[in-house]
Amino acid sequence: QVHLVESGGGLVQAGGSLRLSCAASGRTFSQDNMGWFRQAPGKEREFVACIHWSGGRTAYTDSVKDRFTISRDNTKNTVYLQMNSLKPEDTAVYYCNAGGLYSSTKYYPTTNWGQGTQVTVSS
Repeated sequence: QVHLVESGGGLVQAGGSLRLSCAASGRTFSQDNMGWFRQAPGKEREFVACIHWSGGRTAYTDSVKDRFTISRDNTKNTVYLQMNSLKPEDTAVYYCNAGGLYSSTKYYPTTNWGQGTQVTVSS
């Protein structure tokens, strides 16, 4: 089991930027595909982005393409989500997930979730 801790959330105005971090510990992070998900109030958790364990392949949900960038630093056991041009509809709790299956453009999460970090975008 891997322990995940997200950070970097906060309150930002529309058009602003935030960078989320997810620090992993407990097993070999460098061999895990990683994903970011979000859950808005009253909605189901949805996929946002994922990255292959090598860092060489990424995928995004359509609504964040060209605005969000997922990356990883395997020397720091950390995955990042750079979020630019934020919109009020990006408001949600953001979660990272470790060790999922990354097939084509889909990421199938495991039960390894962090506690989440709140992102609030004001209009």
